Amino acid sequence: MTTPLQPERPLSAEDETLARHREELRKRFPLPTPKPRKPRKGLIAGALLVLVSAGLVWLDPAYRTEHYSSAIGERRVLDLTDGSRLVLDSNTRVEVSWHLRTRQVKLASGQVLFNVRRTLIRPFLVDAGTARIKVLGTQFNVFREPYAVHVALMRGSVHVESTMDPTQHMQLIPGQQAEVRHGQLRLADNADIPRILAWRDRRLMFSHTPLSEAIAQIQRYRQAPIRLDDERLASLEVSGVFNTNKVEELLDLLPRILPVALKRDADGTVHLTRKVAKK
Repeated sequence: MTTPLQPERPLSAEDETLARHREELRKRFPLPTPKPRKPRKGLIAGALLVLVSAGLVWLDPAYRTEHYSSAIGERRVLDLTDGSRLVLDSNTRVEVSWHLRTRQVKLASGQVLFNVRRTLIRPFLVDAGTARIKVLGTQFNVFREPYAVHVALMRGSVHVESTMDPTQHMQLIPGQQAEVRHGQLRLADNADIPRILAWRDRRLMFSHTPLSEAIAQIQRYRQAPIRLDDERLASLEVSGVFNTNKVEELLDLLPRILPVALKRDADGTVHLTRKVAKK
């Protein structure tokens, strides 16, 4: 069934007046020209640029990476572009990377004395395997061994944490040393800073140091291996100050101060065995 059309409602007196003068009103009061709308593509591109920029800052990518190393027996000084200085001990490898928000160093092996120039907006981070160190500006020493990392602070303040368990962390004050061994972080009982930094003056300082530990340090200044052929020798103690440029003389001295015998192979390998008492 078709619905009948409704008759148009009569215009009011006001509507009739406006209708009669519509054209005249348009001429006297023209409507403003509508502004062209900005293309949506431009808005989307701008939004994407903002998101990408924010993402880059959050991700903190590296824009330059540098690799440095020192040979066995060499001590190398690196002056970085930010004013910081790194002193590399013998047989040390580092990677220095510059990021948008941070300065970062990876200590692959060896020992480094850091003098970090202070900056409030770009902290200095050191990755030493099982240990991570964060600092704004200070002087500290990091020694990375196969099974442990030692961090000693001379000036300023550093934050040290275990990378295997970030809940283990501590803040060091000058004169303290932290150690991360097998992922466990602890504060060293007696931090002997002069002994720790003796390598800067090409010295090895031992004070009741187990022979196994002393051999590991001597090995860093020698190409051919040094072997303890008798495990019972590991706990023997060594004391004294020795020149890192004369490690062969130091090895020859061991049989005079400890009950050990020394033998050299043709390739330079040194074997330490228990000295047999003469009858």
